[in-house]
Amino acid sequence: MPRELRPERLREMSLEELQEKLKGTSEELFNLRFRNSMKQLDNSLKIRETRRDIARIKTVLKEAQLGIRKIATHGEAK
Repeated sequence: MPRELRPERLREMSLEELQEKLKGTSEELFNLRFRNSMKQLDNSLKIRETRRDIARIKTVLKEAQLGIRKIATHGEAK
């Protein structure tokens, strides 16, 4: 299964989209951890992948904050 959150795709997103994606992914991680604690999660590797997705998003946001790379503005997205 191909990774959905590739760094190249993340850099094409606008700041607002990245912040929304970070919020959604963080909520997903919370739900996965909750389900894992209740022994209802079939694939616990999903937690690791989600954690890494969050790290990728935060890396792209930090790159933009430090001026290392630009992210797309709202009109340039996609």
